[in-house]
Amino acid sequence: MNNFKYKMIIQWSDEDNCFLVGFPDFSRQRWRTHGDTYEEAVANGTEALEPLIMAYEATGETLPEPSTYKIAV
Repeated sequence: MNNFKYKMIIQWSDEDNCFLVGFPDFSRQRWRTHGDTYEEAVANGTEALEPLIMAYEATGETLPEPSTYKIAV
């Protein structure tokens, strides 16, 4: 699954007292998983991507195009 190039957003939440993880290219829900540490959030986010993609494929939905960020040189 590492060949998918989707953006993962990790943001601290004072309300939840943890790091929230989201995939902005997938619009269904804002946050997909979380972690008590940044490292745990990265691991959980990486692990959450595969079932998210599988769910799209199981329902016949087209996967979103991965967003890109271009740096001006």
